[in-house]
Amino acid sequence: MKLSLNFLRDYVDVDVDVKTLAEDMTRVGNEYDYAGRLIEASNLVIGEIKSCEEHPDSDHLHVCMVDVGKEVLQIVCGAPNARKGIKVIVALPGAVLPGDVVIKKGTIRGVESNGMLCSMAELGLESKFLRPEDKEGIHELPDTAIIGADPIKFMRMDDGVIDFELTANRGDLLSILGMAYEVGAIYNKPVKTIDLSHNETGYNITNSFKVDIQTENCSLFLAKKVENVTVKESPTFIKNRLIASGIRPINNVVDISNYVMLEVGQPLHFYDADRLGKKIVVRMAENGEKLTTLDGIERTLDENDIVIATDEASIGLAGVMGGLTTEVENYTKNIIIESAIFDGVKVRKTSKKIVRSEASNRFEKGLDPNRTYMAVERACHLLEKYADATIISGLCVYDRTDKQDKEIFITVENINDVLGTNLSEDEVIDVFKRLKFTGYSEDGNIRVLVPRRRLDISIKEDLIEEVGRIFGVDNIKGKLPILPMKSGSYNKTIREIRNKMASLGLNETLTYVLVNENEADKYTNEDFTTLKLLDPLTEDRNTLRYSLIPSMVKTYEYNKARNIKDVSIFEIGKGFYKKGEEYGENSKLCVLMTGEYYLGLGNKKDVDFYIIKGVAEEILDYLGYGNRYSFVHMRNEVEEFHPGQCADISVNNDIVGVIAKLHPQVTNDDVYVLEINLDKLLDKRTGKMKFKEISKFPAIKKDLAFVMDKSIESKEVENVIKKTAGSLLTEVEVFDVYTGENVAENEKSIAYSLTFMDSKKTLTEEEVEKVVEVIIGMVESKCGAKLRR
Repeated sequence: MKLSLNFLRDYVDVDVDVKTLAEDMTRVGNEYDYAGRLIEASNLVIGEIKSCEEHPDSDHLHVCMVDVGKEVLQIVCGAPNARKGIKVIVALPGAVLPGDVVIKKGTIRGVESNGMLCSMAELGLESKFLRPEDKEGIHELPDTAIIGADPIKFMRMDDGVIDFELTANRGDLLSILGMAYEVGAIYNKPVKTIDLSHNETGYNITNSFKVDIQTENCSLFLAKKVENVTVKESPTFIKNRLIASGIRPINNVVDISNYVMLEVGQPLHFYDADRLGKKIVVRMAENGEKLTTLDGIERTLDENDIVIATDEASIGLAGVMGGLTTEVENYTKNIIIESAIFDGVKVRKTSKKIVRSEASNRFEKGLDPNRTYMAVERACHLLEKYADATIISGLCVYDRTDKQDKEIFITVENINDVLGTNLSEDEVIDVFKRLKFTGYSEDGNIRVLVPRRRLDISIKEDLIEEVGRIFGVDNIKGKLPILPMKSGSYNKTIREIRNKMASLGLNETLTYVLVNENEADKYTNEDFTTLKLLDPLTEDRNTLRYSLIPSMVKTYEYNKARNIKDVSIFEIGKGFYKKGEEYGENSKLCVLMTGEYYLGLGNKKDVDFYIIKGVAEEILDYLGYGNRYSFVHMRNEVEEFHPGQCADISVNNDIVGVIAKLHPQVTNDDVYVLEINLDKLLDKRTGKMKFKEISKFPAIKKDLAFVMDKSIESKEVENVIKKTAGSLLTEVEVFDVYTGENVAENEKSIAYSLTFMDSKKTLTEEEVEKVVEVIIGMVESKCGAKLRR
């Protein structure tokens, strides 16, 4: 929002400079990007060219003698429109122009030059505000300009401009009146009333014009008719206020609609009444419906767009842009004024597809229905005064809005407790009066009536914020809090998991919880509804993730693109979901590994399924779930996982996670992932960890390979081995799986490494061989396997 200081002073008497005002507004929570003059230039005067001769050494330069009041200066100028008799803007030696351009006396191709004749572009005016003649040469002033006077004041462009960066909830500040109330509260100044006076003719518009609202996305619609308008150039003050506010002047009728929008915050739209007909319909567009907007582009609409229409066709996009067929042009005589309130979310979605505008910005943030009526009356006043319009009596009205003030009760104690102040009731009520709220004491409470224009205020905490803003945060004396103290806390288990993962050689990463909607339902076979943002900053991150794997894959791709091939990372983060009518989130541990994995002491190994399975076993054992988990065939295949290298993690016969290799269609690299739902896992109680002394006696390792049917799971064989071996067996590890030559097509060979140890003595080879023979026999009989020799 660009604020014109001259425009503001129409409604509140503020006598501070633009920088001071900007800083004072910042102190009450309204930050700004820029504060300065509309024309940032110094040492300018009005001059008249007394003579203009060709430069002796140039085919385009002129040597001008310019009367600046106190003296006649020789100035070399290259503008094609420089000529004798015109009045111009002269930058004298020492003048500073935008961009820190300093004007000095000098010599141009051997001819002395004592200043510069300026165009409006050289004075910093944006190109969109320049007249065609200003783009080609120096600015020409009218004959009424006084030689030696200040040209900026003569053009009435001596204005201050503040470019505010407003918060989304302060839509009321998108108007001069809203700014006037804010400034009035800061300096305790009254706000002047707006002139709505105008004359009306005898016949009533409602007898000949109708409004038909066919959608609940329009809560208020007003239509007013004016006749016999004269389309011409706007008065200087209107043009200058529009320019200072960043809007290009066009003609008096269009400019008045923009002027009123800036003034009261309510966007208006003017239709050529003779091309419109006798009825306006507000409805939702049909899928595929076509509309040519004011910019000449044919738009394809859908059922989410609100349109203004006749019975025959649509004529405008509500809150965004009018249609070409009813555009106000130079020959227009009769106008229908539209002032309405449309659903802000619908307007925003449409404007993002078409174009964001000053009008759509205001609809998105919400409007005061009282100002909707005010805007119509103000437009009639200005059209009558500056466009010679005849105002037709009557007003077509569709209205289902609440225009009453909002009633909120609060106590002084509430305010002082939150702010840490010691304000009296009178001081609090005074703040509300400065804000132009109605506040008075009632049975120990303060009853506050908040005007509908302040859409951001609805609860007592909002009022406390207002008191703090206007009283001034700088005026609140600091003091130590007096409150009961308690020790801090943290999630010990999560920290232990994080430390354990780091000890396994994995690096922790932190990724966005937002992913693209096309990725949100990947890498999982669970049933849920994705949660998409209503207004994402970018379409690449428009949906809350359910699984952390898509985020981890992005991190892997980022590293791969930078030639980092060995990636072993983990993240503990949130996943979000909707299941049926339930919304929720859960904590998850996710691991991604590829390339080589460091095993210590210069020992590395290529990451495979068993490496990441080992990581899963390490963390489950560490958390106390040893002998309670298993890795089982995935119940429902996941398209992004390799079908032969994936498994569900089951704890107490409940699936809590997954390990898998990514499918070759996802990546040609050997990339493995692990994801565990920590909320689900940690809900399963564990007993206290038991200490077991490390045996003093050596272990004996034996390797056994069994050939078995492909349908047999390794886990079945492991269970038979453990049950048969008893307490002497301390570890079973699969170290090879083989299919191919010397093994039947429907069979596979799995090799196991068995570790035997006795905590009380040294085992002999004979003792271990006896146990191994029994194991071989049991595996062959129970699993139908054969020892591979």
